[in-house]
Amino acid sequence: MTTGYVSLVGAGPGDPALLTRKAVACLRRADLVLYDALVDERVVRIARRAQRFYVGKRAGRHALAQHEIQALMIRAAKRGRYVVRLKGGDPFVFGRGGEEAIALQDAAIPFEIVPGVSSVVAVPASVGIPVTHRELSAGFLAVSGHDVAMFTATVSMLRPNGITVVIVMGFGRRLELAEALVAAGWRLDIPAAVISDGTTAHQQVWRGTLRELSAPTLAFEPSGPALMVIGEVAALDLRALHERVEQSEDVAPSRGSRSR
Repeated sequence: MTTGYVSLVGAGPGDPALLTRKAVACLRRADLVLYDALVDERVVRIARRAQRFYVGKRAGRHALAQHEIQALMIRAAKRGRYVVRLKGGDPFVFGRGGEEAIALQDAAIPFEIVPGVSSVVAVPASVGIPVTHRELSAGFLAVSGHDVAMFTATVSMLRPNGITVVIVMGFGRRLELAEALVAAGWRLDIPAAVISDGTTAHQQVWRGTLRELSAPTLAFEPSGPALMVIGEVAALDLRALHERVEQSEDVAPSRGSRSR
């Protein structure tokens, strides 16, 4: 039997319109699609001829363990099937795509990486926040908030207040993460933003400061996956005027406010 093939495909940040043309082509050819929790169902349905299998992980709820996903992917490829491993955002940005690529290499399975639009830049952009901006931020750090100790060690190596920090998978630990930034020298009045369900129809954004983000209570409750942005750029709202008017009031949201 001829060995199959695996494509590790990025599904983008949520909006199906941000899917790449190559990702669409892969889905249309697939025999089997293994897809994650944050992938829009409309994207999954592009794979009309494929068997589609949910392998998503949410906090405390894993459909399959990582080693089981890798075993399923390899087993199908060894049976001659074309497998698309469909992952939210980009496979190599907090997507464990590197682990899956190593497993495929070790099993001598041919594979490719199909990059996707990463949420760490697309979600802030969807609410008018550029992660870099001349005279405000010369660079950005994308970091997971899942492990507070690792986050603390990472931000302690930065010059405080000088770049943009984009935190994924961290809203539930926002108090500890904010405390780590303050302890590392970040100003309490530096702008901050939280974006929930980024790029989707359910998107919501809160804007305020690190001081407000570090408070025990926050007048914002994400309806879905949330991403935090810390830095001077978080105060910007560079969306077109008509878009802001359609989504909320006649003026841009003030700090500490919540808007759609």
